[in-house]
Amino acid sequence: MSDVQVTSANLPMAKALNAGLRKSMQDDPKVLLMGEDIGPLGGVFRVTEGLHAEFGENRVLDTPLAEAGIIGTAIGLAMRGYRPVCEIQFDGFVFPGFNQITTQLARMRNRHEGGVSMPVVIRIPYGGHIGSIEHHQESPETYFTHTPGLRVVSPSNPHDAYWMMQEAIASNDPVIFFEPKSRYWPKGEVDFTESGVPLHSSRVVRSGTDVTVVGHGAMISVLLQAADIAATEGISIEVIDLRSLSPVDYGPILTSVAKTGRLVVAQEASGFVSLGSEIAATVTERAFYSLEAPVLRVSGFDTPFPPAAVETHFLPSPDRVLEAVDRALSY
Repeated sequence: MSDVQVTSANLPMAKALNAGLRKSMQDDPKVLLMGEDIGPLGGVFRVTEGLHAEFGENRVLDTPLAEAGIIGTAIGLAMRGYRPVCEIQFDGFVFPGFNQITTQLARMRNRHEGGVSMPVVIRIPYGGHIGSIEHHQESPETYFTHTPGLRVVSPSNPHDAYWMMQEAIASNDPVIFFEPKSRYWPKGEVDFTESGVPLHSSRVVRSGTDVTVVGHGAMISVLLQAADIAATEGISIEVIDLRSLSPVDYGPILTSVAKTGRLVVAQEASGFVSLGSEIAATVTERAFYSLEAPVLRVSGFDTPFPPAAVETHFLPSPDRVLEAVDRALSY
């Protein structure tokens, strides 16, 4: 058997998440996984595939179809020194566990004045672009970014997925980990030796000079497509991946806006009272004299996530992003 250590690999995000979970479980016997069908089946999206066979049923637990029970049990386990990682099978299924998350999990450390740690990770496959049915395509991140006591993150590529999962599990605060399900299978290079940036850092993924565009999760692919199209028309777009939705790392965003003078914020979620609204307001407050145009937002519409047949009309496309870029440049 070769002793050569693999330092990188070209993996889909689902496999990168699997590798991150495996590494955390190998490093810490107190890490365990809980969720519906995550055992021998490996989860609906196969993110936990093979982990039940490797670590056994005491560390990869198939649970009843009861999200409130999953979260409540995880809270008790965390209080006893474990680091549970809960899978919510689909985004729309998180709401039966919403009470446990917002009134118990998020408040426990504050309630005990920091005397109790809550190292719980809640994995949520989220977002559209997969042509699914009601309750299987949602973008509920704003509910959790609005809730004090929770950390909220979302990777956009396999490398970040691998490292951010391990960093989330190592956190002593609860982390809501949103996984863009439409990005589970496109491959990307994963460097197993270095994460690049810390968990709660945003990052410039494409440099530009004319307009800054900001997004997270599956939107980064859309924004990069828009930037490619804009480049053929002589427009230079700088793309920033938020990565962390709470807290938001505004440093790279403000630095970019100081350079470009314009900002477009894009998200799949509905726009009213959203993460995009908060970023627009904060940048307006903190970078007002750098702005040469209003901060513009591109989002899903203020309706429930639609049936699969019309989801392309609801979700922001490169064309909708470019329309906002054109408006920003017209001021």
